[in-house]
Amino acid sequence: MKKLVSILLASLLVLGMASVALADGLVVANLPKSVGGAWFNRMAVGVEQYAEESGNEAFQTGADKSDAALQVKEVENLIAQMVDVITIVPVSPEALEPVLTKAREAGIVVISHEAQGITNVDYDVEAFDGAAYGAHLMDQLAAAMGEEGDYIISVGSLTAASHMSWANGALEHQIENYPNMNCINADAFVESNYNQKASQEKAAELMKTYPDLKGMFVTSATDLPGYALAIEEAGKQDAISCVGNGVPNANKDYLASGALDFLGCWDPADAAVVMCKVGEMLKNGEEIVDGMDLGVSGYNSITLDGNTIIGQAWKDITIDSPESDWF
Repeated sequence: MKKLVSILLASLLVLGMASVALADGLVVANLPKSVGGAWFNRMAVGVEQYAEESGNEAFQTGADKSDAALQVKEVENLIAQMVDVITIVPVSPEALEPVLTKAREAGIVVISHEAQGITNVDYDVEAFDGAAYGAHLMDQLAAAMGEEGDYIISVGSLTAASHMSWANGALEHQIENYPNMNCINADAFVESNYNQKASQEKAAELMKTYPDLKGMFVTSATDLPGYALAIEEAGKQDAISCVGNGVPNANKDYLASGALDFLGCWDPADAAVVMCKVGEMLKNGEEIVDGMDLGVSGYNSITLDGNTIIGQAWKDITIDSPESDWF
């Protein structure tokens, strides 16, 4: 009997030690705009990488469509679960501000991405300066269009801070540097709502409405293949130039066919690792400083702008890009 009691006590002690070990680790939840698409599937890879390297628990969650109200509900769920860190790519920074304040008041560290200017987070992580990225992509569109003709700008959502930053940066750069180009929807960007099929239909409609259209500038990674496919199906690879932001593997065939002239991107897996690392550092009382090396390519010498961490992580993708870039 004494032996049995000793075994039970030893077992309880081991279980207790395991519980302490588990309690000592952090729980990090990543909440993208939506789950299931190529871009955020790639981001999930980064979340898994962080978990493996850190030993902390990290997971990705969210709805299968981009909806600010659904994101608010998910943040409420994560607060109830008492996670340590929330990393988030907001559908609408404005809509998320109140619930993110609630999360921080509960002691949760909040790190955002693609939300420069958001207030109620500890830090926002940006792969690069948004306006500069938009200007860079505009240079590629201008080259493809011969620096003249009508073009459209499409964003995933008018509330998407990153998309609007790129789009406005591109438009301003075009007006200043390419006077023979004309954005026919400068006052009302096309809002494609992160839906590839709807984007394909919208692109087909635009080509019919504007038969002299020569260019398409697309910010949404989810929607870009839809625009490229519409151009390909219309046989207008030589007539319409298309430049945008997206996942390389999802657009490789369109680069090969000429339906897509140039692809810009950054690796969302790297961004996820950085967000998780920053959240862990803050939870451990560490300081983020200008020029810091966060140990991820493109974030080796960060710039701090208020509560925004800015890297130098954009990539230029063409059909001749090395195999390592085809994530």
